[in-house]
Amino acid sequence: MNAYDKGSGARRGPEGEGTGPGADPARDPVSGPAPGLPPAPEAGPRPDPEPGPDPVTVPPAEPRTGVAALSLPHQIGAALALAVVAVVVCVHLGMTFLHVAPANTVSKQHRATIENWIYPEFEQNWKLFAPNPLQQNVAVQVRAEIRTADGTSRTTGWYDLSARDGRAIDGNPLPSHTQQNELRRAWDFFVSTHDDDNRPVGLRGALSEAYLRRIMAMRLDRAGTAGADGTVERVQVRSRTTDIPPPDWSEEEAGGERLSATPVYRTLPWWTLPGDETRGGIG
Repeated sequence: MNAYDKGSGARRGPEGEGTGPGADPARDPVSGPAPGLPPAPEAGPRPDPEPGPDPVTVPPAEPRTGVAALSLPHQIGAALALAVVAVVVCVHLGMTFLHVAPANTVSKQHRATIENWIYPEFEQNWKLFAPNPLQQNVAVQVRAEIRTADGTSRTTGWYDLSARDGRAIDGNPLPSHTQQNELRRAWDFFVSTHDDDNRPVGLRGALSEAYLRRIMAMRLDRAGTAGADGTVERVQVRSRTTDIPPPDWSEEEAGGERLSATPVYRTLPWWTLPGDETRGGIG
């Protein structure tokens, strides 16, 4: 048999391969792939697919803390509170500076406002740019009129309260604020709000009297002045002022400094204690 035995539709190509109806049209070497059919893929091993990029791992969000953890209304409230605190701090620093600074146009114009803000809680008695050290020793003394249980009265001697505070401070590495400043500040407050005749000047004069009187009542009660059956009806306060002697080298200069060694007393009138202060109370 030869190629003609395959029928009249048989066709022999250069290689002798059939191209008849039974042949694969996609491999027709003459006419190529049949219209509308893709070329046949070549046989062979398929390449391995290229590895894709690793998936991105998103870290979990950190929990919010502080103000950020609050809801929006609470955040707004916290912001307003912080703003109010900041304003109050700035106003306080400004008032304190104007109070302790030397007199100027602003402090003179707003003197009443500054004093209402400072006194009595934030009082300052020192000058920022020109401190004035004390040149005198001032001792505050008090005596009392005692009413006994049988109705009689007696007057005590003078108690030197400043000397008692001094003895409590000497040798004490950590003296209390009360021992160091309470009595001195109370007397300075009184002197600055009264004239030379011990008459109050302004509304703060009455406040300084009540403050000093209550300190005297508490100090006398702690000392047991009235005894077990007596009460303190009236108190009288005085100050004893002596000049601090100058150093030795000052007296050797021409002229020197001659200061009087005689103490000066300032005696206040008798104050009647209210009923809640007769036994040292301050209610």
